[in-house]
Amino acid sequence: MTRRPASCRDAGSAQIPQALRPSHGHYRITGRRNRQMPVSITYPYTRSMRVIVLSDIHANLVALEAVLLHASAGGELDALWCLGDTVGYGPQPEECIRILREMDTVWVAGNHERAATGAISTEEFNADAAAAALWTMDRLSTGDGKILDALPEVLATDDCTLVHGTLRWPIWEYLGSQETALGHLQLQETGLGFVGHTHIPMVAVLDHGRDDECEMYRLAEGAVVRMTGEGKVVANPGSVGQPRDGDPRACYVVLDDKQVTFRRLEYPCDETRRKIYAVPDLDNALGDRLMSGR
Repeated sequence: MTRRPASCRDAGSAQIPQALRPSHGHYRITGRRNRQMPVSITYPYTRSMRVIVLSDIHANLVALEAVLLHASAGGELDALWCLGDTVGYGPQPEECIRILREMDTVWVAGNHERAATGAISTEEFNADAAAAALWTMDRLSTGDGKILDALPEVLATDDCTLVHGTLRWPIWEYLGSQETALGHLQLQETGLGFVGHTHIPMVAVLDHGRDDECEMYRLAEGAVVRMTGEGKVVANPGSVGQPRDGDPRACYVVLDDKQVTFRRLEYPCDETRRKIYAVPDLDNALGDRLMSGR
């Protein structure tokens, strides 16, 4: 399949709330891209910044716009971070890419970004996911494909590490057990980290002075994790566009002054379901699952 030229892109009605346009929008990636080790990212981060952390949007524009509007009610946004899988499964990949691009998003690749550009095979995908990846590939303009191809798989600052899966296997491994959480945290050099991929909001904690055992917790709406400066924490904000914990509400996280707050909100899932139904190459089951959060 071939990508459409950039001139053929249809951005649709995607809107970016003015309050969510980053006030610090200049980012510079330094270091050599390496799929095994983090690269560093230099940008104007301070503990007083308000950062919105998103993951697993999966081309669900309706959910993404709802999350951004919800986040804007809490105050000005200083930065937007995305943990990958912006595309795949859903019906509006181009519009979601455009929003993240225009908001100067700090963004790492997930397996669905890589599949959508042909950088990895879809052999490990289930049939519905593989079909959606091929459909997405055909939808993307050359420019959008280059944006996705250029995404690093790990980003690190002095304070925080971002990766889609785990630091052991950045785009594939699910951080869903104490064993995988411990393996990740042993490699995480920063006190705080964020991962996606599982679509389930959670946090894992490695206490200061311990390197052989960690604790994991599933988190509900409004849960707050306060950073003490001791030990390590890795958090998963859950999924914007395809939650899988039995709750169909969209998820995201606010990082503000070393405090991580988990947020959820209802959005019109049925609108996205109808859009999926309208695409013959996307299985209707991908729309149905949004209604139950599975």
